[in-house]
Amino acid sequence: MRGRHPSNVEATVRGAPPRAMTAIGVFLFFGAIMACLAGATLIWRGTLLDHLWTLNAPAYKQLSPLGKTVGIFFLMLSASLAAAGAGWFGRRLWGWRLAVTIIATQVLGDLMSMFMGHFVKGTVGVTIAAALLLYLLRPEVKGAAAARHGSGFRSETDSA
Repeated sequence: MRGRHPSNVEATVRGAPPRAMTAIGVFLFFGAIMACLAGATLIWRGTLLDHLWTLNAPAYKQLSPLGKTVGIFFLMLSASLAAAGAGWFGRRLWGWRLAVTIIATQVLGDLMSMFMGHFVKGTVGVTIAAALLLYLLRPEVKGAAAARHGSGFRSETDSA
């Protein structure tokens, strides 16, 4: 336990990481891809990728007037999600923190959506994002041990 804060819980996971841990990392990278596609199609219009917006036409109707400005934010979100995914799979403390921050922001956004009159959509979003956030905040998730590291999420100051 040298060099670690006493509240850091170390799980006794053996072998491969639990499915939920892997699913969260995959979710982060999937979000990065989707945000990248959204950003690219908002910045560079008239490509074949524009047809992807048929899957969510109301969102395109709201976002398209903002064009390049919102496209840049989607690309920044994509980079953040990709970084969180890389940190998550690397079992880095900053990856866990970034994932928690992103999901907490999603909860707040969904709450705002509820209060702006999109009650069903906001409620579903809050329910899913809050459940994911509660999972991420469990001590055993933060301190989950990967088989290859054996010490959970590591800070940059921890020795390898």
